[in-house]
This record gives sequence, C-alpha cells and structure tokens, in this order.
Amino acid sequence: MIGSRIQPLTKAADKLLPAFAARPYFFDAGLRFECRRCGRCCSGAPGTIYVTSRETVEIAAYLRITPARLRDAYLYPFRDSHSIRETDDGCCLFYGNGCRIYAVRPQQCRSYPFWLGNLRSKRRWHTAMRACPGIGRGRLYTRAQILSIVRTTF
Repeated sequence: MIGSRIQPLTKAADKLLPAFAARPYFFDAGLRFECRRCGRCCSGAPGTIYVTSRETVEIAAYLRITPARLRDAYLYPFRDSHSIRETDDGCCLFYGNGCRIYAVRPQQCRSYPFWLGNLRSKRRWHTAMRACPGIGRGRLYTRAQILSIVRTTF
C-alpha cells in the first residue's frame, strides 16, 4: 500500500509552508499525472489510509449506509479519526477491479502522487513513477496546483 498519515495543519506547518512555496523545485515547470485506476497505490505493503470525520460521512452517504456501519465494517480508529481497513495482503477494502468509492475517496487518495515524500527530489519522483503508470501522463499540474495540493494534505 502506498500509504502515509496526513498530518493536520499545525502552527508549525503554517510557518513552514511559506518557505516551502518560496524555494525552487524540480517541478517548477509542472508535472503530468492522470490516475489510471490500476490499483497499485491501493494494494501491496500495508499502509494507513487516513479518513477524516467529514470524509466518513461522505463515503457512508455514497455507499448508502450509516457512518456507524461504515466505521464498523470498513474503518478502524486511528489517532484523531479513522483509517480504512485492508485485506491480509494489504489491499484497501474499497478496491476490487477499481475503487468502489473513487468519487468520494479520501483526500489522501486524491492527492497521490503529490505527497511530500514523492516531491522531495526528482529521484523520489522517478521512483514513484516506476510504481505508478499514471505519473508522467495526462494532465499537466502547475507548480501552484501542486503546492496547493500539498497544502491540503500537510
């Protein structure tokens, strides 16, 4: 699972983000990405798929079940909210021939591959590219769009 805990925006993060936005990056000319819905980021090594309370309500409504039923059947408590359960082999419970909640998938999923770990260097981006067939294809995300995505998931 390509998974990572999304940290809530803190006062320390508020101070970091202007400096983060001010420096040059390898992606200053933008990066291409288009989700191919291959499921590679939804399976593999176990990970944490952070789901906020608001996302829990949205996913439950989409599935036409109650938030309590969603939490009981698909989520487990994680820090200040929940994470999506996985199968024994590390596959997200909502993945099977495609994401069953793609339209309302958590922000963590929406923001992939624009995660800090992947954006730290060109080398790390190319490592992510080898794992994800959508990186380097499709829509061009500008530097400003990428930084905006990072801000929503920091």
